[in-house]
Amino acid sequence: MRALSVFAVCASFALAACGTGNKIRLGSDGRPLPQVYKISSTEEAKIPFRMLDSVNALRSAKGAGPLQYNAQLNAAAATHSNDMSVQNRPWHFGSDGSSPLDRVQRVGYTGHLVGENISETFETELETLADWMAQPDTRDVILDPKATQLGFAWHQEPSGKIWWTLVTGA
Repeated sequence: MRALSVFAVCASFALAACGTGNKIRLGSDGRPLPQVYKISSTEEAKIPFRMLDSVNALRSAKGAGPLQYNAQLNAAAATHSNDMSVQNRPWHFGSDGSSPLDRVQRVGYTGHLVGENISETFETELETLADWMAQPDTRDVILDPKATQLGFAWHQEPSGKIWWTLVTGA
């Protein structure tokens, strides 16, 4: 009788393990639907360093020098991420008509603006970086050998939508 009880318990565990718990929802094309990436306070501190390390690894592989974070470029990126959310559209102009050059000048950056990448997504920063690397124009901003400094920021809405901004300068 005891062996039967042990068998029943083991069978219950085996059946429970068969369930996925988190079902992956598929879209009409058969591909998995995106999951919402909620940035926690713990992740907030890690994201900038993951991005900088990843960008510098990509630059190193292409023979470009490493970038360093610049507080003014970070401020310009944060301003634009917030503003894109307010406008509810990903584009390079602020709600006041400001350009990337205007924004870096407003925060007191005295260097030369190299470029700006933006994104509206539910993806992580590394998935966003991969998307930027897949397009020649945004890849060029990341790999430009003239760039020496980086600004990076985001704004996440309650829905989970994230507005990413990456700015490079020299």
